[in-house]
Amino acid sequence: MGKTRPQARAPGLTLDAGALIALDRGDRRMIALLRQASTKGVDLRVPAGAMAQAWRNGTRQAVLARFLRAREVQIKPLDEHLARACGELCAAAGTADIVDASVVLVAREHGDVVLSSDVDDLTRLDPKLSIESI
Repeated sequence: MGKTRPQARAPGLTLDAGALIALDRGDRRMIALLRQASTKGVDLRVPAGAMAQAWRNGTRQAVLARFLRAREVQIKPLDEHLARACGELCAAAGTADIVDASVVLVAREHGDVVLSSDVDDLTRLDPKLSIESI
């Protein structure tokens, strides 16, 4: 009998603060991208720093709060290992935004596409990163 090959999974998505803000504001394209990802079972990741940049008032951010609680969404903590790697990436790229660096590093670790409104800054950190502009 032949062996069954595992189905190739679609790459996951890492969201930056701009993507979260777009979702919070009801951006139709952002909502459509996330619905499509959900239908395909795509893993969704949010670096904790990006969440902090987008979070302002949980009582008025019901859509964002619901999204962040979804079981397919992983909040990636800024632990000591990631913090050091962010600092090193910023130093190498001549930048200072560790939250952008964390988005890049989380996406690299998982082979994700990044959903971002900040394409230029992320490209400066990693010109080979796959980014979908929001």
